Amino acid sequence: MTGPRPIRLMIVDDHAVVRSGLTASLLVFDDLELVGEAASGEQAVRLCLEAEPDVVLMDLVMPGMDGVAATQAIRESCPGTQVVALTSFAEQEGVQAALKAGAAGYLLKNATAEELVAAIRGAAAGKPALSPESARALTQATSRPLSRGHDLTRREREVLSLMARGLSNLEIAHRLSISPSTAKFHVSNILSKLGVASRTEAVALALQRQLVD
Repeated sequence: MTGPRPIRLMIVDDHAVVRSGLTASLLVFDDLELVGEAASGEQAVRLCLEAEPDVVLMDLVMPGMDGVAATQAIRESCPGTQVVALTSFAEQEGVQAALKAGAAGYLLKNATAEELVAAIRGAAAGKPALSPESARALTQATSRPLSRGHDLTRREREVLSLMARGLSNLEIAHRLSISPSTAKFHVSNILSKLGVASRTEAVALALQRQLVD
């Protein structure tokens, strides 16, 4: 009897030494399989269509098509692929831009191998991942009205609280004894009311606005 298939991973960075270091650090984990490396955003988008990775580790600062643009292109052309942004610094605009582009997580390059693997596994399971530095950068954001999200229903707040704990739609459905389609409907409403494009953004904004504990 065979176990679950490994998570198919692609690494994108314009520095070969960084790609090599990430590969050496991550492939010691048996549940990860490297299916591609790209040195540019353009190459990443092309390779994603061919390799069909589950998760892409995406450097944000690259010449030509940067990581934000590549993330958006990948999320549009390969909707089954999740992207974890990986960069040297966390600043408000960069975090927001990556999440708006569809990134499932935002980590710094000084993250440990265990932190990276946890983010990759979480992204593959549809769970958001933010480094503490990224979360703090988002908390300082002032671009959205303070009232945004205060029209959530009691049930939507329950769902949002479970989202913040990293539960998937299916897990939320089981926890609240509702159907997966109902859970998905609630999540969609929450994203709409918060004015965000992803679960990760929703959780970050909910914590910032103290909409959940």
